[in-house]
Amino acid sequence: MAKLPIIQGGMGVGISLSNLASAVANEGGIGVISAAGIGMIEKDFATNYIEANIRALRKEIKKAREKTKGIIGVNIMVALSNFADMVKTSIDEGIDIIFSGAGLPLNLPNFLNKTSKTKLVPIVSSGKAFNLIAKRWLQKYDYLPDAVVVEGPMAGGHLGYSNEQISNPDYSLDKIVKDVLGEARQYEEISGKQIPVIAAGGIYTGEDIYKYLKMGAAGVQMATRFVTTDECDASDEFKKSYLNCKKEDIAIIESPVGMPGRAIINKFLNDVKSGERKPYKCLYHCIKTCDYKKSPYCISQALINAQKGLMANGFAFAGANAYRADKIIPVKDLINTLLDEYNKALYLSI
Repeated sequence: MAKLPIIQGGMGVGISLSNLASAVANEGGIGVISAAGIGMIEKDFATNYIEANIRALRKEIKKAREKTKGIIGVNIMVALSNFADMVKTSIDEGIDIIFSGAGLPLNLPNFLNKTSKTKLVPIVSSGKAFNLIAKRWLQKYDYLPDAVVVEGPMAGGHLGYSNEQISNPDYSLDKIVKDVLGEARQYEEISGKQIPVIAAGGIYTGEDIYKYLKMGAAGVQMATRFVTTDECDASDEFKKSYLNCKKEDIAIIESPVGMPGRAIINKFLNDVKSGERKPYKCLYHCIKTCDYKKSPYCISQALINAQKGLMANGFAFAGANAYRADKIIPVKDLINTLLDEYNKALYLSI
């Protein structure tokens, strides 16, 4: 059980690794390592993709464990071509929680064995998606999700929504949290098992946390706000792209993986939009849905470049509130700020 109802969202490629995850866990939240493209930290990433990713994930989990006794999770996208390897490796390393979205993780309980202590938490964008997962898990594996993250359309990175849905009030986080709470309660009544609902996507302040806890959520997942911390695993240049952006710089892009995504618009993305093709070799078909033969650029390489600070050859994914960041601070200070904001909201409501 986490001391704080705060989960740090998993951010690939290489944005949330052991350093950020352990810092959040040490403050009583749940720290999350992203498995997407994690092998980028290995020398043989380009020549030995599968093994490099497995090795890197093991290393990062072990490094996090050395730095904290708190709760550590791994975010594993269903869309990853090496999804199964990442799940098996995480369970083998005894990770506390697997968070899984970007597709429906319908077979996730299949990877558990009798000695596994890993909790399984799907990430969904609707009550319908949660119902589909819960129904399948219950029927096929006699297992229900240990919690569920409901991610709204204000999130950063790849979104589980169409372009029309992103701006449609019917798909607001408030609405889908209520929908998923309703579905979760039904399964709780059937099974007697509690299924905490976690709100995510655009949550930025302690006041936001208070709002969703009052609505019935058990906690929140926040990613964007953790980018501008000392401990975030991204380069300083990546973090500065958050500090320097304005509200109008954050926009929805069409990603090569066939999903809309929210990013900070820069020269690289403007070049792509104007029809310029960024030449590349596809080292490994890392995302199942990527039409790499027709793509104007390699999204994996662009995100690796950005993580390293080579912003001319990449870009930063970001949530809708990224423009509100004004300085880089330690995780400890951020958590204290969120607690102050939460307590102020609580006081004003009395």
